[in-house]
Amino acid sequence: MTKEELFHLMKGTIIVSCQATPGEPLYDRNHTVMPLMARAAKLAGAKMIRTSSQQDIIAIKEETGLPVIGLIKREYPGYSGRITMTMREVDECMEALADIVSIDCTDCPRGDGLTPADFLEQVKTKYPHIILMADCATLEEARAAYNAGADLVGSTMNGYTAATAHCKDGPNFTLVEQMVAALPCPVIAEGRIHTPQQARQMLEIGAWAVVVGGAITRPLEIATRFMNAIKEVKV
Repeated sequence: MTKEELFHLMKGTIIVSCQATPGEPLYDRNHTVMPLMARAAKLAGAKMIRTSSQQDIIAIKEETGLPVIGLIKREYPGYSGRITMTMREVDECMEALADIVSIDCTDCPRGDGLTPADFLEQVKTKYPHIILMADCATLEEARAAYNAGADLVGSTMNGYTAATAHCKDGPNFTLVEQMVAALPCPVIAEGRIHTPQQARQMLEIGAWAVVVGGAITRPLEIATRFMNAIKEVKV
C-alpha cells in the first residue's frame, strides 16, 4: 500500500497493539501467541496492528494480512529509550516488511550522541520510501520529529519519560488535541487508553486513529487494574 492508502485505511479506527516482551506472561519464543491476538483483533474489525519484534511482524502479517506498524524493543547501554533506537532495529523492521516503522523520538539520552532528528535523517537517507511514526512524549518532540521527516506522530511516550512522569492518571487528551492543532500530519493517540469511551473521545478531538494495547492484549495488566480497583472495598 502507498502511504496515502495506509493513512486512509487507519483513519478513524482502533489500531490494536499486540506485543509481548521477555518476562511477560504471554511472551512466547515461538511467536505463536501474538498472531492469535492479532487474529482476534481483525475479527473485531481492526484494520491495522502494532507489534514489536521482527518475528511477530512477520507472523502477524502472515496470519492476518493486515498492515503492521512495526518496532523493535531492545535496550542498549547509554540509551534510556528502547523503541527502535538504532539502525539495526530499523533494518529488522524493514526486512520483516513492516508497513510503518515506529521510532522513539523523545529527548531521552542516546548513546550515539544523535538527536532524534539526526537519527530520522539517517533513516530517511537509507530508506527514502520508509513510512515513519514518531513515538513522542511532548508537543515539542512531535514538532521536531515532523520537521525532521516523520510521516505521523503519536503520543505513545507521554508519561514514560522523566519530563512527563507526572502524566500517569489517564489518557492525555490535552496533548493529543495540541498535536492535532499544531501539526499537519496524522496524530495517533496512544497511551493509557483503557475504555471504549476514551478511545471515542480521542477521535472526537481530532486523533487520526487510536492505538489500544494494554486494555485488550495484556491480561496481566487488565487483571491488575481490576485487583487494584477493589483493594479499598470492604465487604
